[in-house]
Amino acid sequence: MTDKPITNNQQPIFRPFDHAQGKPPVVVILGHVDHGKTKILDFIRQTKVAEGEAGGITQHIGAYQIETRDKGQGTSRITFLDTPGHEAFSAIRSRGATVADIAVLVVAADESVKPQTVEAIKIIEETKIPFIVAINKIDKENANPLKVKQDLAEKNVLVEDWGGKTPVVEVSAKTGQGIDALLDMILLVAEIEARPQLEQGASSAVVIESHMDKRRGFVATLLVQSGFLGVNDWITAGSQAVRIKFMEDFMGKSIAQAEPSQPIVVLGWENAPTVGEKVVRVGSREEALILAEKQLQLGKPNIFVQETGPAKSAVKVLNLIVKADVTSSLEAIDQVLRTIKSEEVGYRVVDYGASDISESDIKKAAAMKAAVLGFHTEIDPSAKSLAEREGVTVEVFQIIYELMESVKKKMSDLLDPEIKRVSLGKLKVLALFKKEVKSQVVGGKVTSGKIKRGAMIDVLRNNQAVSTGRLSQLQQQKADVEEVAEGLEAGVRFDFQVKNITPNMYIREGDVLEVYEEEKIRRSL
Repeated sequence: MTDKPITNNQQPIFRPFDHAQGKPPVVVILGHVDHGKTKILDFIRQTKVAEGEAGGITQHIGAYQIETRDKGQGTSRITFLDTPGHEAFSAIRSRGATVADIAVLVVAADESVKPQTVEAIKIIEETKIPFIVAINKIDKENANPLKVKQDLAEKNVLVEDWGGKTPVVEVSAKTGQGIDALLDMILLVAEIEARPQLEQGASSAVVIESHMDKRRGFVATLLVQSGFLGVNDWITAGSQAVRIKFMEDFMGKSIAQAEPSQPIVVLGWENAPTVGEKVVRVGSREEALILAEKQLQLGKPNIFVQETGPAKSAVKVLNLIVKADVTSSLEAIDQVLRTIKSEEVGYRVVDYGASDISESDIKKAAAMKAAVLGFHTEIDPSAKSLAEREGVTVEVFQIIYELMESVKKKMSDLLDPEIKRVSLGKLKVLALFKKEVKSQVVGGKVTSGKIKRGAMIDVLRNNQAVSTGRLSQLQQQKADVEEVAEGLEAGVRFDFQVKNITPNMYIREGDVLEVYEEEKIRRSL
């Protein structure tokens, strides 16, 4: 079998593909949340995709292509990965898939380097991928590109005008300023450092997104890496052998064939393929089944699997059910939740899936005493009503870090509070009135501070604590009172807080009662 473009009445489905120039570069955009990654992608899509077609881009495509004029006044293509964040990109990379050729690190001119910026830099360093810095939001009054460059230098990212080799472009996703310059820079970097060459051998792709569509069944977005994929081709992805029933481009148009670097939506799956899995085109159903069987024996990695750690050893564990829109979101959630560390509490994902929150999820959560977390999902009205009746906590998030913070808060609620001792005052015992098995009534004078009903008491004898109890009743001049101030006399009922009481633990004349309260302070991870 040869990997040649399919033609329709001798006319190519695509603009003639230039093998000599290599495949179009694949670009991933990384950076801190709210620094404008999505807005930059949106602006490029709206201005560089043919008018009237941009609106047709499907919700879960995860990638799209543009055509732009290069400096030679020719037309060049660029493929952008529209990932929900660099966590998903990292999840794909953890599968061993090399997806992007170039990274664009977006840093807001008004906020500079933030924690996720640092994480993105780490990913770029680990992958050794060529990258460009895009300083966004330069239209804002408090924009300070100079500070961004300085802060990046402190993270060992030296841009070109600071004596380094990293290209930098100042842009505004709001006004479009600098966007064309950014595209030119992407093409330049692709030409000089990262011009992707066509891979030899079988046609292949990588899964960058998959989800369940109620109308069309399991749907997957693939990024073609080498060769060509066509309708009716047999492919394997993990342990699945699949015949491509239907294929569409990023604008939702039905196509017969896809070429390198092209993002496509493929139907025909028995199950949702895992993000990052390699897809290989084979010559027949028999070849596909043999290869799929081999992959099945090798197995595939699971998400939300905790072999060791707090979730298995901690006394208190938070049970979770996680539902997301697509599988890459689940992988991203798995990655960020793994960053939560505690020796005292843990979490356990008892169920997960790429679908909306249903009644069955609520029933399982009620049985497992679990919280239900959704990411880019909806909750069925009947499930919402059931959750209210069963007292099941359901939360839906649009930002992955807000989901993580919610989990941290719920885990923090399981932590034993910190007990802070607040000293109130002291009473010197002058008289003994009544003695019972588990309590004692004494009288004395408040020598410092004040004493309060309900407070704790340490009995001190020769400055050594001999017993501990609670001030259960407080009287002054034979009347019950809430508290007694310094210099006044009071009667105190002392209740022991221990089971085994020895004679030495009973209060004697001359003992000092140190009165205090215990303040419970909520701890957080």
